[in-house]
Amino acid sequence: MSRILKHRLFWPLVILVALLALNLFFTDNFFKIQMKEGHLYGSLIDIVRFGAPLILVSLGMTLVIATSGIDLSVGSVVAIAGALACLRISGLSDQNSVGGVLGAVGLALVLSVVLGAWNGFLVAGIGIQPIIATLILMVAGRGLAQLITDGQITTVNSSPYKLIGGGYWLTLPFGIIIVAVVLALTAFLTRRLALGLLIESVGGNAEASRLAGISARGVLMTVYAFCGLCAGIAGLMISSNVSSADGNNAGLWIELDAILAVVIGGTPLSGGRFSLSGTVLGALIIQTLTTTIYSIGVPPETTLLFKALVVTIVCLIQSPAFRAKVFHRRRRPIAARPAAEEKVRVSA
Repeated sequence: MSRILKHRLFWPLVILVALLALNLFFTDNFFKIQMKEGHLYGSLIDIVRFGAPLILVSLGMTLVIATSGIDLSVGSVVAIAGALACLRISGLSDQNSVGGVLGAVGLALVLSVVLGAWNGFLVAGIGIQPIIATLILMVAGRGLAQLITDGQITTVNSSPYKLIGGGYWLTLPFGIIIVAVVLALTAFLTRRLALGLLIESVGGNAEASRLAGISARGVLMTVYAFCGLCAGIAGLMISSNVSSADGNNAGLWIELDAILAVVIGGTPLSGGRFSLSGTVLGALIIQTLTTTIYSIGVPPETTLLFKALVVTIVCLIQSPAFRAKVFHRRRRPIAARPAAEEKVRVSA
């Protein structure tokens, strides 16, 4: 039992179950999943579907944080990817052309990888602190997204593009399938191959890794490029779900939710180790919390304050030091005094 309580995923799982159970009091048939016209519907399905972009961004952020870095630009990359894809599709003579949509999607993802690699170059190649290097793209990228859309909301009417974030395949929302594929590939590359050990080694001690023959720069470039790719896919999902691109608001503050998801999942900001399953749980906790806030009718003007309060409580509950101080009182070393007295008697 003690081993279960000490498992890093125990408390995030307990918190997620508690949030889900809380919705039973405010939403009728919350756990009911039904089939309509060959598609699965239900509150649980919606939580995963709407949380899919956050899960993707959090996966990329997990590997970056594992290298003792941070990426504040993912929200801007989300906006850029959606803006570029929608701009290209809106210029097509036939917006339902699969080839044209695939070309727009491919161009947006390539640009996302390039932007992520640019962050990696600033961090690994030039030596700029990650928070500063990615802050540059965070500010400039949002402006670039608005330049792409000319400061307007670009709308599209494309069924193939709608599939990415708002369509269904094999009875499931297509976004969930995308997340499952990306998660499986990430887990395979980092847990079945040596890449995960290299990432943790660089995060633990980059200089020692370099002396051991590990290309720290190459690892950093790879994880930042991957983070950009995940953000780009999330941007496509968000924009396709609403069939439009808003360079000013798309992906706004998603980087903060991603960092919270990674931390709640048990990955330390100091780097050196990471947990993909914990990150997925953390992202689901944040999305479930958002759903719960709307379910219980929290006033809109206090939503962010309420969310911050709950996240603070979640992080405190996860802290072993906090639990030890609050729930466990230190026991007095009863046997210490008699032993000392016995030693005095023997010496006397």
